[in-house]
Amino acid sequence: MKNAIVTGASSGIGLACATKLLQMGYKVIGVSRDFSKCDCDHHNFVHITCDLTQREQLLALQHKIDKENTIILINAAGIGHFAPHEELRVEQIEEIITLNLTAPLILSKLFLRPLKQNGGYIFNISSISAQQPAIFGAAYGASKAGLQHFGLSLFKEARKSGLKVINIAPDITNTPFFDDLHFKPTDDPQSFIEPEDIAQIIADTLKMRPSTVITNITLEPQKFKLDKRPARKNQ
Repeated sequence: MKNAIVTGASSGIGLACATKLLQMGYKVIGVSRDFSKCDCDHHNFVHITCDLTQREQLLALQHKIDKENTIILINAAGIGHFAPHEELRVEQIEEIITLNLTAPLILSKLFLRPLKQNGGYIFNISSISAQQPAIFGAAYGASKAGLQHFGLSLFKEARKSGLKVINIAPDITNTPFFDDLHFKPTDDPQSFIEPEDIAQIIADTLKMRPSTVITNITLEPQKFKLDKRPARKNQ
């Protein structure tokens, strides 16, 4: 059975992608810090608890996952802290860069050989903030821009092997990402993307003729609207 590795698989975009791949017959190795609230118990859904910001835990994944049958890697785990840059704590900046950029780069390195041998796919869940200025999100936008550039460069480097690298850059998506932020999607369904929309794009990409590669996909809701909450002070 073909393996798909999905980070951030306990909720949001990662869980939606995992669910879609399970429906398509893949064995999904889900990686997340906490699966306690994940209600997907499919027999082909393997949970691996891992804090991707911890180097030792991240490196250990290569010994816990069957590399030879790995054909898909989805880098969906991510975090955002939004405030004027001078107000961010150093620890918050480090967490953004480590989880959003460093971890995907290392995971891609750890599983690159089998992905190349299998003519596989790497999907990087970037952000529209990678493509335009991110007010109060300079560090977050920088991490996602770095991820997007990495994906484009890696495809150019490894394309002769058959490896496909696809960056998906969604705007506001209806996920728990916003639970601790001072803004969130509105109740208007035209003002946000559903995680299942992103999962469907991945499914459609996997069905395309392998010799045609879409390298960058940007998703925006029909309307741009946000609900704002009182900002929490960084401590």
